[in-house]
Parts: sequence; C-alpha cells; structure tokens
Amino acid sequence: MTATPFRQVLLPDPNRRSLLRLVLVALAAAVVFTQVLLPLRIQGTNMEPTYRDGAFNFCWRGQYLFAEPARGDVVAIRYAGQRVMMLKRIIALADDTVEFRNGALWVNNRLVNEPYVRTTSAWQLRPRLVEPGKVYVADDNRAVSLDQQIMGQVERARIVGGVLW
Repeated sequence: MTATPFRQVLLPDPNRRSLLRLVLVALAAAVVFTQVLLPLRIQGTNMEPTYRDGAFNFCWRGQYLFAEPARGDVVAIRYAGQRVMMLKRIIALADDTVEFRNGALWVNNRLVNEPYVRTTSAWQLRPRLVEPGKVYVADDNRAVSLDQQIMGQVERARIVGGVLW
C-alpha cells in the first residue's frame, strides 16, 4: 500500500479545475445562445437598408416578457418550425386600421412617418382591421413589389423576441 501525499488530497488537480471551468462555460454558452440570445444570420434584402443581406445579429427573447411589442419594433417571428424565423417591422397593433396609399403607410387614418424606409413604392392596400391578439408586420425594403412581400397579421405568440440592433 502506498501513501498519497497530503498535498494531493487537499488540493484538486489544476487540470481538472480547468476542465470543469471549460465545461461550465460551454454549458452557460449553450443555454444563453439557445434560450436567451438567439444568433441570427440575415438572408435576403427585404429589411434593407436597416439590415443587410449576410449580416449577423441576435434575437433577445426576453424583450417582451414584461412589455408588449410596439409600433416600429423589429421582431423575429417564428415562421416555420423552430429554426426558421423572419425579421419584420411592426407597423400596426391590435384594433388598428392599417392601409397603404400610393406607397405611404396610414394607421388609423393618419399618415405614419417611416424614417427607416428609404425607397418609395406604389403599394396600394385597402384598409384592414388588425385582429385582437395580433400585430401587422411589413418589410423595410419597399422597392420590392407588394405581391412579393410576406407581410400581414401575425399572432402575438409567434413573436420570438426583439432584434438587438
């Protein structure tokens, strides 16, 4: 029988501490980047000039835990399953009437100033009432024709979170 030096019994192996730290950091990163800050890679030009094709960003899932989405917010919306999300701007809220007249956005019969829209359009959309529990979303790139847009009413529950910047 061999005796273990006293020093080794009281102090853990420095390599084990390093490994433990590495495992804890990896677990924390996995939780943060799968549950709190979802990494996003922008694909497409529908949100230009606000968000460029190929850019990288984060969706903060906690943004709407204690607050409701507001007009003008850019949100990530669960589109299909858990992995496909779309970035959209909220342009109207529940019980609002939304329409486009000659490319200009009107909400509740008032013209809305949209400084984030840099291109003019000829969009025409008859007035429609946003249903309770939903928001109305659209893209920032109005140079794309209206029939090529994925826009409209979205259930509030489909909003995953807000986009950080």
